[in-house]
Amino acid sequence: MSEGLPFSRPYNLNRLGQAGDTVDVAISDQERTQLAQFVGVPRVDAFSAKIELKKLGSNRFQLNFSLTADICQSCVVTLVDVPAHIERHFVRELHFNPALHRGEQPAAENIPLEDDVLKEIGSLHYDLAAALIEELVLGVDPYPRAPGAAFEPPGSGEEPPENPFAVLKGLKSGL
Repeated sequence: MSEGLPFSRPYNLNRLGQAGDTVDVAISDQERTQLAQFVGVPRVDAFSAKIELKKLGSNRFQLNFSLTADICQSCVVTLVDVPAHIERHFVRELHFNPALHRGEQPAAENIPLEDDVLKEIGSLHYDLAAALIEELVLGVDPYPRAPGAAFEPPGSGEEPPENPFAVLKGLKSGL
């Protein structure tokens, strides 16, 4: 298992041929329970993914992910269960850089500033689960609400206490 993640699906990119490969990911009940704890939701009812891997060059790879998950969240207003369906389709392009494996850091002028660029990896043993878990977390609604749930501030029914500055207002008007 990858360090700190609820499950792992390692893949050796070195064995990927020019024809590519397809990996189907399904997780066990225990892994779904651990994933729910990791994501911070009461339950993960279903989780599946399909990953199409392509070799773009001797050290470049493209991974096309299709993720589907059914989760249960708690309404932020009423705390009732709110079911959610998440579908994410995303692409990762990986560049194998053996210098990273040796602990060398890329030169500062070579560090891209954009988010949508190649991800450099230092090992051809890549954990497919890490990208899936990351996208699942991004797909979770941070403030789920049950249908019809609305936040109402508590009303005490009493008049608000007298404002301490009301006396000053009276002095200004000459009262």
